[in-house]
Amino acid sequence: MLDRPVRALLAGPLDRVAAVLDRPGLTPDRLTVAGLVLGLGSAVTSAAQLWPVALVLWLVSRLADGLDGPLARRRGPRDAGAGGFLDITCDFVVYGSTVVGVAVGATAGHGEPWWPFLAVLLAYYVNGTAFLAFSSIAERSGRTIDDGRSLSFLGGLAEGTETIAVHALWLVVPWVAADVAVVWAAVVAVSSLQRVVAGYRALS
Repeated sequence: MLDRPVRALLAGPLDRVAAVLDRPGLTPDRLTVAGLVLGLGSAVTSAAQLWPVALVLWLVSRLADGLDGPLARRRGPRDAGAGGFLDITCDFVVYGSTVVGVAVGATAGHGEPWWPFLAVLLAYYVNGTAFLAFSSIAERSGRTIDDGRSLSFLGGLAEGTETIAVHALWLVVPWVAADVAVVWAAVVAVSSLQRVVAGYRALS
């Protein structure tokens, strides 16, 4: 829901940072992998209940994820297929692993129940299936949505901006992480339904 205005707001600052990082030894794919490693570090430190460290690693991970695209565009026209594939795969790994990390840390340290986090993972699974299936079929049928990214993204109530905010929130208040997860799972489920309906209509 917030991705479009946030992307417009951050485009200039991210481009300027990408200009500083534009050095021969640093490639967009390396930035993507750095985001993956940092995200996995956030998951591990969440499980260990090192919440402030996990929060910092999470935010820096998402910053790296936001910079690989601007850096790639500075390098000139190229086939974005491999980079886009790597990016979305790393995103899914990071999102899933950080949910598990928070679940482990919150249940062990604060007695939070497991099932809300399982609900989030299920909602992520359905949501990811819907937009990836749409992107693949839209590409073959010539009905792509071009917003500057390598995949055709269907908008929804829960997008990347909201995901970053919610994952940061339960690192700040891990003692109510399960309550946050219940609400978030419901939001992602509604977003999944939106994408299924919108995707079906767009491809009909």
